[in-house]
Amino acid sequence: MLEHLAIVAVMAAVLSIGGTNAVNEPQFKITTKRDNDKVEIKVESDKAVFSVHSPFGIRQTVIERADENWSDIVMLRLHLKGLENFKVTNGDITIEAAVSSQDGKVRLWKDGKEDSPLDAKSPYWTEIRMFSDDGKPTTSIPVTDGYFEIQLPKALFEDNPKSITVNWIDFYR
Repeated sequence: MLEHLAIVAVMAAVLSIGGTNAVNEPQFKITTKRDNDKVEIKVESDKAVFSVHSPFGIRQTVIERADENWSDIVMLRLHLKGLENFKVTNGDITIEAAVSSQDGKVRLWKDGKEDSPLDAKSPYWTEIRMFSDDGKPTTSIPVTDGYFEIQLPKALFEDNPKSITVNWIDFYR
C-alpha cells in the first residue's frame, strides 16, 4: 500500500512539473471549417508560425491564444498555389490582400476599403512573400508545393485579442 501511495505521489509530482512547463510554452486552439484542413504550429521564443494546409483552397481557421499574450511575431504560411484573396481579422480590424496571378503583385487594404490600398508606412502593412518547395523565394505563380508567407502586423495584436480569424481563397483550386 505504501508503495502504491509513493507511486501516486511521484506521478502527481511529475504531472505537476509537466503542467508548469506547459504554462511556459505558448498554446493555441485551432478551429478549421473543413476536416482535411490542417494547421501546424511551431513556436520559437518570441515567434509563432502557423503553417496552413488547405487541399480545397477556400476556407477559414480561427486561431485562439491560450496564453495571456500573443507572440511578438505571428507568421502564417499558407500552402496554396495562388492567393486570390486573404483576410485576417481580430474582430475590430480586418486586413485583406490579393496576389495577382499575372505578375505576383500584392494589393493590401484595411476594413473593406479596397480602393484605399495600404502602403509600407501603414502600421497595418503586411509583407506577403512567396516561397518554392525548397524554401527559396519565388515570384512564379502557381506556387507549386510552396507557400505564401505572411508576417502579421503588430498593430493587429495591440489590444491583445483572444483570437484571430484567417480566410483564404486559392485561385488554383
